[in-house]
Amino acid sequence: MENIFSIKTEQDFLKASLAAFHYQYENVEIYRKFVDFLKINPADIDSLPKIPFLPIEMFKNHQILDKNASADLFFQSSGTTQMNLSKHFIADPALYEASIYKSFEQFIGKPEDFIFLGLLPSYLEKQNSSLIYMVDYLMKKSGKPENGYFLYNHSELFELLNSLKDKKVILFGVSFALLDFLDSMESLDFSVSESQNLTVIETGGMKGRKEEMTKDELLKILQDGFKTDKIYSEYSMTELLSQAYSLGNNEYQCPNWMRILIRNAEDPFSYEPEGRTGAVNIIDLANIHSCCFIATQDLGKNLSGDKFQVLGRIDHSDIRGCSLLVS
Repeated sequence: MENIFSIKTEQDFLKASLAAFHYQYENVEIYRKFVDFLKINPADIDSLPKIPFLPIEMFKNHQILDKNASADLFFQSSGTTQMNLSKHFIADPALYEASIYKSFEQFIGKPEDFIFLGLLPSYLEKQNSSLIYMVDYLMKKSGKPENGYFLYNHSELFELLNSLKDKKVILFGVSFALLDFLDSMESLDFSVSESQNLTVIETGGMKGRKEEMTKDELLKILQDGFKTDKIYSEYSMTELLSQAYSLGNNEYQCPNWMRILIRNAEDPFSYEPEGRTGAVNIIDLANIHSCCFIATQDLGKNLSGDKFQVLGRIDHSDIRGCSLLVS
């Protein structure tokens, strides 16, 4: 396989995707069985829309892993104890870490330049979170003594943010926890308007903790509360090793080795044109040892300039910790 981080052009991406498809057909048993069940001839696959996308639910009941690899590490999706949770087995943690670093660098900057704070209580309280692994890794690369996590100690976070106004700070926060933080800070003189050095990155996840609202409503509340023009967002999930980022306006961009295709919600083998809402298919070439081609239960649409929006969940699909609000 070619180095996915050297991909520059659409032709590079197509070539790497087709190579990944053929590799995984030969070496990932569940994916091969899925393709065979659809009676698809691998020799006929010559474009991205022709590639079969594995339903994300398969991660709940099967170990999706390259037969040439072993995995001591796995990530598990968030949810209640009554749910059948997805597991993603990680054969090459270094590949995940490279993807984390290069995605962050592509859209935001070098991790070494930032202090990282995490307001991620629901994830810290559970094991095997890919999000916590990601933020841990960014903190490690940053190496700043101020790096740290916060559960419900909002006053301590408030005081630290006020003390860091002259430094570049990233605050990763699950949506409901950011709202809780702003609620608790209403009586205090919280302001970041004196400094443009705080970047808030919301990671989705309401978990029924707040009244339902659209994603745009959420971003507006966070913008007003943090007194900033832009709230960034991160889009990923347990089953992916790459992250897309929104730098504001609820418009995401993929790193060079990841793509979004919008399938027709009624016909999984047809695709929607730009601007039309459908279900989200993801190509993540960092998933070479599991499955690079995943049909999610998210709704979205492609926008101009290689951007996309995530608009919520398909009706009747499981509630997921990283799902975004309907917009």
